[in-house]
Amino acid sequence: MDKAYGYLRVSGKGQIDGDGFSRQLKAIRDYAAAHDIKITKVFREEGVSGTVENIHRPPWGELMALLHGNGVRTILIEKLDRLARDLMVQEAAIADLHKHGFALISTAEPDLMAHDPTRVLMRQLLGAVAQYDKSQIVAKLRGARIRQRERDGRCEGRKPFGYYDGEDAAIACMKKLRVEGLGYDRIATRLNDDGVPTRTGRRWHGVVVNRILSIASLPARNPVVSK
Repeated sequence: MDKAYGYLRVSGKGQIDGDGFSRQLKAIRDYAAAHDIKITKVFREEGVSGTVENIHRPPWGELMALLHGNGVRTILIEKLDRLARDLMVQEAAIADLHKHGFALISTAEPDLMAHDPTRVLMRQLLGAVAQYDKSQIVAKLRGARIRQRERDGRCEGRKPFGYYDGEDAAIACMKKLRVEGLGYDRIATRLNDDGVPTRTGRRWHGVVVNRILSIASLPARNPVVSK
């Protein structure tokens, strides 16, 4: 029996508790059962955009490290846009897997990694469609925010980390560790070891620390002017 890792991804924090993960997991498990494949571990990318490069996805990095180290050579995904929605990100990931002799299997698109020109064309067309769909969703959301701002004078979205009580202390700790020379992944490890809570109750990751510190360093939009 062949062995494989499963890879699941949802792009929005609000989708983490939805049916995206359960749907994807069922698809890859059904495929594995039908093709005599044993899924030894499943990696979940929670709230990560499909346009983010794979090197900035912690679970994907862990998956790749295991592929290089323990003999499992196959990754199962539900469909191509779970790997990425950006065409260049898709092709870069597939090229890297090809280079190291790893296989990527989509339950929805057969022969995903084949080299023949027709398969490559179809894969890139699917990637382009996924990228277009993503841009359309972004444009619609932006338009909705603009209309609400014009109608109500404001449009509140997700509060940045640091808005709620206790989060300032976590940011201060991040900044201190950053000044000490720690990289984002090491800062995340330190926060996890020290029991510093995240907003969602999940573990810290370097990409999240990077994002929080980047936003925290931006100047306030409406600074208070002393009289």
